[in-house]
Amino acid sequence: MKKVIIYTDGACSGNPGAGGYGAILMHGELEREVTGYAPHTTNNRMELCAAIAALDVLKQPCEVDLYSDSAYLVNAINKNWILNWQKNGWKTSNKQPVENQDLWQQIITHTRTHTVHFHKVKGHSDNPYNNRCDALARGAIDSKRGS
Repeated sequence: MKKVIIYTDGACSGNPGAGGYGAILMHGELEREVTGYAPHTTNNRMELCAAIAALDVLKQPCEVDLYSDSAYLVNAINKNWILNWQKNGWKTSNKQPVENQDLWQQIITHTRTHTVHFHKVKGHSDNPYNNRCDALARGAIDSKRGS
């Protein structure tokens, strides 16, 4: 199974507002960047979209180390929130509908195809890949503002 390292980040100008995401995929010496934009969204949606877009690139099952500065994304997986949401009919512990259920379902689908290990990194710190993803996300927003 191929081993892939992925870094992701999402950003919003206003929350909600114009959003962008960026991801970097690395396999051996190969690197690929992925970006995207949404005109009206939230920061959390962009964080999830970054992970989904990166995992969408993979053409065969892979072992993935996915790094994100989003506690929302990483904790939902690593602290089993997502399993509890599913058991509770996509309701939170407060009996409210889970936000971004459509995106969580896409992430679940990817985790059935790939072995994905989610890792939390400190945002806006000294990690060059996280910083690059942040620049890609903000660049996606800026490129649409100018058009």
